[in-house]
Amino acid sequence: MSQHIAKPRTTAVILAGGTGQRVGLSIPKQLLKIAGKAVIEHTLTTFEKADSIDDVIVLMAPGYVPDIEKIVAKAGFKKVTKIIEGGATRNETTERAIAALGEGLAEGEDRNVLFHDAVRPLLSQRVIDDCVTALERYQAVDVAIPSADTIIVTRTHGEDGEFITEIPDRSRLRRGQTPQAFKLSTIKRAYEVAAGDPNFQATDDCTVVLRYLPDVPIHVVAGDEYNMKVTQPVDVFIADKLFQLASTAAPEQVSEEAYRELLTGKTIVVFGGSYGIGKDIAELAESYGAKVYALGRSTTGTHVENPEEVDDALSKAYAETGRIDYVVNTAGVLRIGKLAETDNATIEEALKVNYLAPVQIARSSYKYLAETGGQLLLYTSSSYTRGRAEYSLYSSTKAAMVNLTQALSDEWAGDGIRVNCINPERTATPMRTKAFGQEPAGSLLSSEAVARTSLDVLLSELTGHVIDVRQQDPTAAAGQASGFEAALASVLDRQDGVA
Repeated sequence: MSQHIAKPRTTAVILAGGTGQRVGLSIPKQLLKIAGKAVIEHTLTTFEKADSIDDVIVLMAPGYVPDIEKIVAKAGFKKVTKIIEGGATRNETTERAIAALGEGLAEGEDRNVLFHDAVRPLLSQRVIDDCVTALERYQAVDVAIPSADTIIVTRTHGEDGEFITEIPDRSRLRRGQTPQAFKLSTIKRAYEVAAGDPNFQATDDCTVVLRYLPDVPIHVVAGDEYNMKVTQPVDVFIADKLFQLASTAAPEQVSEEAYRELLTGKTIVVFGGSYGIGKDIAELAESYGAKVYALGRSTTGTHVENPEEVDDALSKAYAETGRIDYVVNTAGVLRIGKLAETDNATIEEALKVNYLAPVQIARSSYKYLAETGGQLLLYTSSSYTRGRAEYSLYSSTKAAMVNLTQALSDEWAGDGIRVNCINPERTATPMRTKAFGQEPAGSLLSSEAVARTSLDVLLSELTGHVIDVRQQDPTAAAGQASGFEAALASVLDRQDGVA
């Protein structure tokens, strides 16, 4: 009779001992804010959500441990079990982590450990899972990607500068990333052997295994281009932009029974509910037992650009049901034309309906959503990442919706309010038909599909996300598309029309 062998515990060690000198900062770069949060908070969030990670240890730059303790406490990270000071060098920091990991282990007990740079905040769940899976077969694992650049080897000749001495075959070259994953016993043994070398120094942990345990094969897991290291000033800008553009796959749909259970007794207010996506959301939610207030200019006479009418609509819904769980705004206008030839009335309408109205709706909804721990759902367009000729008003206001979503999700997190943004590709709606006329059948996403995804997002725990809704996501076919890969696919598609 075979015995069940328990899987070894897997610990992520976040190496955060570096400073911000190369980025030109007076604080460690891992505390720099990107997309509204410290870099290390993004990194810790990734490991907190990883099913294959049991616990997390942080090795922080000396003097800054209290800063990490505050971040962990505020974010409510449950997996972070230790925060200790790192050493003067990368190797010394790893040795301190190994010592901490060994505490409390029974004799002969081993565990998996993933060492990850705190300043690589864009790590995907796929890479984490692949590392942990690889440790089932190998004792040491690295993460790397092919080099797109030609690598040259140089030598300095006095005052004449550098000269090429070798150009290695690029097909065999890889750019190393993190995590680097090991059996604890293996990395511990490598450092014990290295301690006997008076000239020991290494910039990463796989080098230590390669040099001092040459018989241990180091398996390579495919990394990804987005797993960048925030090291130079330009990296800060790039990472911030990637977070802004990152889209999230829609959450999986629940069963019909679950929809009814989750929506019965809930109150949903839909601005822009007269037709199109807003009307479909209202009808769908109502079919599952929600009390829905579908508001629009042509049906209820509600003008979203009028703050008083927005306030009145929310007050009425609250007075009649005693709660507001979700507020949705699909209202918008699409005005195409050259800005220099656009009259003031058209400009004012676009700004009022597409920007000021969502701001007012958010402001008026706050007190109701704070009471229920509810969600505000906004809508952007696939043109938000780059403005195009004759779409200046529309694209710029839709870009504002993404920034508004991300800002409010951070601002309202402490109140338990979630804020998300739906980014549908070109969708068959009356607004689009009015602007573009009839288009080929099958070339547009249906408004019903967008409404279904919208409902799934409302029922999820997501906040601060831009959720792409697409007819077919080419990156999803591989089953491993990250939010950043989806963002890239969307950007490429946006060369071809406006949603």
